[in-house]
Amino acid sequence: MPIRVTGLNSGMDTEAIINQLASARSVKIQSIKNDQTKLSWKVDIWKSLNTEIYDLYKKLGNLRLEGTYAKKTTTVSNSNAVSVLTGSTAVNGTQYMTVDSLAQAGYLTGTRISAASTDAEGNPTETAATSTTKLSALTGMSTVTAEDLGASSITLTVGGKKVDLDLNADSTIDNVLSQLKSAGLNASFDSNNQRFFISSKNSGADNEFSITAEAGKDGEKLLKSLGIYYTQEGELENATDTRPDGYTYATKIMAKDASITLNGETFTSNSNVFDINGLTITVNEVAMDPITVTTAQDTSGIYDMIKDFLKQYNTLVNKMDTLYNADAAKGYNPLSDDEKAEMSDSEIEKWETKIKDSLLRKDSTLSSVATALKSIMAAGVEMTDEEGNTTTKYLSNFGVHTLSYFIAADNEKYAYHIDGDADDSDTSANTDKLKAAITKNPDEVVSFFTKLSSNLYEKLGNLMSSSDYSSAYTVYNNKQMATQLTDYDSKIEKEEDKMNDFLDRWYDKFAQMETALAKLNSVQSSVSSFFGTGY
Repeated sequence: MPIRVTGLNSGMDTEAIINQLASARSVKIQSIKNDQTKLSWKVDIWKSLNTEIYDLYKKLGNLRLEGTYAKKTTTVSNSNAVSVLTGSTAVNGTQYMTVDSLAQAGYLTGTRISAASTDAEGNPTETAATSTTKLSALTGMSTVTAEDLGASSITLTVGGKKVDLDLNADSTIDNVLSQLKSAGLNASFDSNNQRFFISSKNSGADNEFSITAEAGKDGEKLLKSLGIYYTQEGELENATDTRPDGYTYATKIMAKDASITLNGETFTSNSNVFDINGLTITVNEVAMDPITVTTAQDTSGIYDMIKDFLKQYNTLVNKMDTLYNADAAKGYNPLSDDEKAEMSDSEIEKWETKIKDSLLRKDSTLSSVATALKSIMAAGVEMTDEEGNTTTKYLSNFGVHTLSYFIAADNEKYAYHIDGDADDSDTSANTDKLKAAITKNPDEVVSFFTKLSSNLYEKLGNLMSSSDYSSAYTVYNNKQMATQLTDYDSKIEKEEDKMNDFLDRWYDKFAQMETALAKLNSVQSSVSSFFGTGY
């Protein structure tokens, strides 16, 4: 913007005069900006509302499928020993089981080891081993040469897969651990207790492991020096013993499967979890006394699904009615920066909220969406009984209804309530027909709500279909509004250009006046000077 110095000769405040002349055009520009701001706010409100509508649409996509309601639950007589998750394919009824054994991983607890050294006088002694201690320095390895050790064979068998340890006299305890881990075992050396702790990574007999060496060879000496030599299966089972040679064997617990007996049949698993005919059974302790396992329809689950749907529906419909029936905001326009500067933050927020709340008042698109949902909910569903007779069932047949016009709160007259719902103060005292219907005939209830959900889903799908004015899964004309926002930018730019041309013309006119006055003043000054000299 150019810097103008005006009124030097005329003494007039030409800046104020020109601004006054331009005020009408300024009002027009501000009016366009206000309309653009309101439209931007309206788009934001529609985006938020459309998200809620689409969320309901997605929920209906599930609720229209009967499999969604196939909720079952299983109870057990000994919950300390067994827990059960129920799948939709589980068979209703009572079964009997015992827990014969739990799955466990193979586990080896080594004996204490040490390293050989000499004291100050050169006498042989023992010292603590560390992760960097060489194998040749371990107690019991003094008579073994590097060549002997290299020729020894120590075999690991993990889950049926065999691998030989590759060690030599300069190998360290860390090297041993690394090779045990590479073979698929958990392994650690506790320097405080001077012991190895080795286990299979997973439970079950298929994951059992063994560490063996040829009897009487140097590999056997190394296993003893590492404290991980133990008796093979059939000699000493899961116990520590001292052999005639004075060596204390490591304790080895064998990996094994879990085992249960269900309805007289034995089942095994490499973990404590069994998947049997739709049931996921987890065993926690051995239990030889028979345990009852009872599977039945989860009536509470079906009820909760319906209640959750109605809650989401009510929230959406109440919001749409509130927006549609909002008070008008006549005389309220977006605040300018100067106006905001004179108000507190809370006053600004209150002012703008008043405008935003009114932007969808009596909106035709909003009305069509809300009316479509309300009509389908009230219309009922055609049902066919076992004899082939067709009747129309309504939500009220299952104890679900709206409140009377005079009891319902404003903008909540189309919200649905469940009789006997403990969370609903308006209907909690009524008889709970919905739970009774689910208990007596769950198939009928599921059939009704799948059909109702399908009707709503299809209608919303049509309302959210794409067009020249709206994108897919959008109920309002988002494309059209985006174009209108862009058009406002062009209108504002055009009006601002007109304003600048207007200002330039008036500044030019006043500049010409100032120039003429300057010349007149100059002539008057010359004449005055002339007459002044004559005297």
